[in-house]
Amino acid sequence: MSFVDLLPELSLAEKASLLSGDGDWWTQAVPRLGLPSIELGDGPHGLRTETGVDMVWVPSTCFPTLSALAATWDRELVREVGAALGAEAAAMGVHLVLGPGVNIKRTPLCGRNFEYPSEDPWLTGDVAVAYVTGLQGAGVGACVKHFAANNQETDRTRISVEADERTLRELYLAAFERVVHEADPWALMCSYNRIGGTYASAHRWLLTTVLREEWGYDGVVVSDWDAVHDKLATVRAGLDLEMPGTQGRTDAQVVQAVQAGTLDESEVDRAARRVLHLVDRVRPGPGVVRASGYRPGDELTASQLAALGADAHHALARRAATSALTLVRNTGVLPLDPHGSQRVALIGGYARLPRIQGGGSAGVRPTWVDTPLEALRAALGDRLAFAEGYPVGESDYYQEQVPAALPSVGQLADEAVALAARSDVVVAVVGLPLAADSEAADRTDLALPADQVALLTRLAALDVPLVVVVSAGAAVTMDPWHDGAAAVLLTGLAGQGVGGAVADVLLGAADPGGRLTETYPLSLADTPGAIGFPGERGHIVYGEGVFVGYRWYDALDRAVRYPFGHGLSYTTFAYDDLRVDVLDAAAGRVRCTVTVTNTGSRRGSEVVQVYVGDPLSAVHRPVRELKGYAKVTLEAGGSERVVVDLAGRDFSYVDAACGRWRREGGQFVVSIGSSSRDLRASAVIELPDGGDATVPALVPDEEMPTDAVPWAVGTDGPARTGVAVP
Repeated sequence: MSFVDLLPELSLAEKASLLSGDGDWWTQAVPRLGLPSIELGDGPHGLRTETGVDMVWVPSTCFPTLSALAATWDRELVREVGAALGAEAAAMGVHLVLGPGVNIKRTPLCGRNFEYPSEDPWLTGDVAVAYVTGLQGAGVGACVKHFAANNQETDRTRISVEADERTLRELYLAAFERVVHEADPWALMCSYNRIGGTYASAHRWLLTTVLREEWGYDGVVVSDWDAVHDKLATVRAGLDLEMPGTQGRTDAQVVQAVQAGTLDESEVDRAARRVLHLVDRVRPGPGVVRASGYRPGDELTASQLAALGADAHHALARRAATSALTLVRNTGVLPLDPHGSQRVALIGGYARLPRIQGGGSAGVRPTWVDTPLEALRAALGDRLAFAEGYPVGESDYYQEQVPAALPSVGQLADEAVALAARSDVVVAVVGLPLAADSEAADRTDLALPADQVALLTRLAALDVPLVVVVSAGAAVTMDPWHDGAAAVLLTGLAGQGVGGAVADVLLGAADPGGRLTETYPLSLADTPGAIGFPGERGHIVYGEGVFVGYRWYDALDRAVRYPFGHGLSYTTFAYDDLRVDVLDAAAGRVRCTVTVTNTGSRRGSEVVQVYVGDPLSAVHRPVRELKGYAKVTLEAGGSERVVVDLAGRDFSYVDAACGRWRREGGQFVVSIGSSSRDLRASAVIELPDGGDATVPALVPDEEMPTDAVPWAVGTDGPARTGVAVP
């Protein structure tokens, strides 16, 4: 029997109850009809499952965060991690995982960037599709979030995003659209913020016009926790499930509104039907880990760890971390010789207590953690010496506890520099503190902590090769120490397997597999939106439009520290014989093929990236946009013919006059390379007009009807530069 079939048997009060939660993590049940509740759980990169009165977190595998996972540029690996998360959720008895987050990294200052894959909507959507496919393939629902334009944490519960429709559709809605069409997530979570003055939870254009009517989405829309300000307005707009529960208060509002004739019961039925459909999809089971005697504060038993798949999932977490590690600079010092005689100085508190994740609702209590110190000590033995270098608070890996008395910063730095001076190579592990990578707060600058910058500056001045390992959920600046470093390795927030991954990459047991999913700027002043961030008087204006991330830097021809897509291997690759064939001109189907050859002496991986540009467009468009990629692993001397297919949407932009995607006829430049600024070959092709979005004429301003107004604060609709003539 389908639970949806119960709808006619539900009373109005029971239907209204389904539109809000039962406490913090459960939907409402209807015992008389055998309708169970389902459990929702935080978990973009691991299950944050709470139990007991003190809200103790049950241990689970802490995989790389979404930003680190995206740095793998490996769809199958992301899908595999999603499947593992689904298996752990099922073992826990969690039926809907609140993730992935697919908001765009508009600015590197956003404190929640560690949860978001990229500054690029195409890559973000690709990662989301793989993640959701893996998770839901395990029978557990995904709740994609935060819909939409949640790109900062400052004032997040009330800030109003002022962005034109083209910007919204091309950047901030595109990943959601793609994951809806290609992976059918069982739920979407609305964001806290307002868009054009209207809260996302009550935004009919967003939740109904775009999501339901245009995209055909039939899943549940869940509110972010306490994001509902007007229950009746959210029901009318298309929100289905308010979280957390309100102890019946808003249920009664719904019943009273229907009885008073101010809310149509069909709207209640519509939302209740979607909730029932979600229960059908997840078919809730009890789980086994928490059902087998787990008490708050316990460590998991051997049988509980086995039910969780802990050993296999830890190995997967380590493999994913290895593939995420991104080598951005190497003058030849890496890889280190694991069997040589070099004396290695390992410096930094984060080598002993690694930054594996960010703070807030995404925090995970890991099953265990491999540290760089332990992994390198096991590999190098007496050749490795360690110094703290800078003070760090004691940490249980999901919350930092700063002790009352810390050693002197100067003393720790002096000891580290002295150790480095008598070593053959220095590995300094640094990073942002937990507070800088956390929900509900944004950064104010892009620098590493001052004590770490001062230490790195002193280490870089020594006549000893310096390898800097940076752990951070988003871009950081690297002055003044960068040019004195022999190598820079970025880990992101790479989860509980990061220690082994760092050792494997530094010692050459593995090739660094990561590539940047965001631009690393030279300074904060260079970044898009820097002047207006984080807004004022309750509003943030997205004045840069579609020019975010590499689109911004390329449009201005602005120098960057490291470009989008950049990352080094321990080998080298050549690109030859690019062919760009138009398979179907009317549909815009294009096939790109190129031969990639490993020209070095060892096995390695390369990410072949395909960019599209429209240099003669009638509107301002980015110089180039990522529209496809392929990751290949080749033995020394090996070659592979790489194929990347493009579709009509890949050549299109959103026409502001009609709010639809349009492919303008003419010439397009298709480029292929290893980053947005390392393009190895290009081809020019010609495509006809798409024909699916004819540009309407615009009424001159003097003829504009009085009821045609731009999308202003307090209205609920997209901005238009004019009005289309019927």
